[in-house]
Amino acid sequence: MTTQREKAEHFQTLHRGATPLVMPNPWDIGSAKLMAGLGFAALATTSAGFAATLGRLDGSVTLDEVVEHAATLVGATPLPVSADFENAFADEPAAVAENVSRMAATGLAGLSVEDFSGRADAPIYDIGLATDRIAAAADALHSGDARVVLTARADNYLHGRRDLADTISRLQAFQYAGADVLYAPGITDPGEIRSVVTAVDRPVNVLALPGTPTVRELGALGVKRVSVGSGFSLVAIGAVVEAARELLDDGTYGFWSVAGAGAGVVRAAFASPSQR
Repeated sequence: MTTQREKAEHFQTLHRGATPLVMPNPWDIGSAKLMAGLGFAALATTSAGFAATLGRLDGSVTLDEVVEHAATLVGATPLPVSADFENAFADEPAAVAENVSRMAATGLAGLSVEDFSGRADAPIYDIGLATDRIAAAADALHSGDARVVLTARADNYLHGRRDLADTISRLQAFQYAGADVLYAPGITDPGEIRSVVTAVDRPVNVLALPGTPTVRELGALGVKRVSVGSGFSLVAIGAVVEAARELLDDGTYGFWSVAGAGAGVVRAAFASPSQR
């Protein structure tokens, strides 16, 4: 795969497999190369993981920074990359279309747009506006030479609105608005996951959280894609903190047992062909 069109087409095909597409969320060039070297078929960005590399919390990066980050990860490996594009950095559909077009120009195979507004008083967009936003994004992403895969997110469960019926209504509306993949992060109950899958006619992504069924079990429920969000980046941060506390508090070096394994993976993933 060398062109954006080839990557986007392949990315779409990966959602039709007999087993779910397992998609990690790297946060920089190094982690992207590591994930590619381990054998994953596609990658996705993580807004929280990227923000952490800048010393910020999720939701605090700028549109320009996200566009640049997407271009960087697209160039890091030959794999299809899908971007976590938050709320597309806009409220109105016309601005959403303009911003997703900027992202598509980076060579992405896909991106996601959520219905989380970022406002404490009204965290979830009205379903009418949310649907219009997805329709605008779909028109923009599907009109170019490469049909970039649009994932539409219903973020109720991440923001205190555990309303399955409303979540399903949103996903159904997003499907009819042109979304290619549907995603309701935060749903972990097998019965609720099955309800989502059977209520729509598009591939469904599930966020792997504690208590979520295994990938094999999700496949049996009809799920077509599994992602980890900020999970891997938080694992990396947690490991560094644990090692630092050992050195600071105990003055010992047990962390090298993990570091040694990491060194071998780095050599395999980062070495040029002539260095292997």
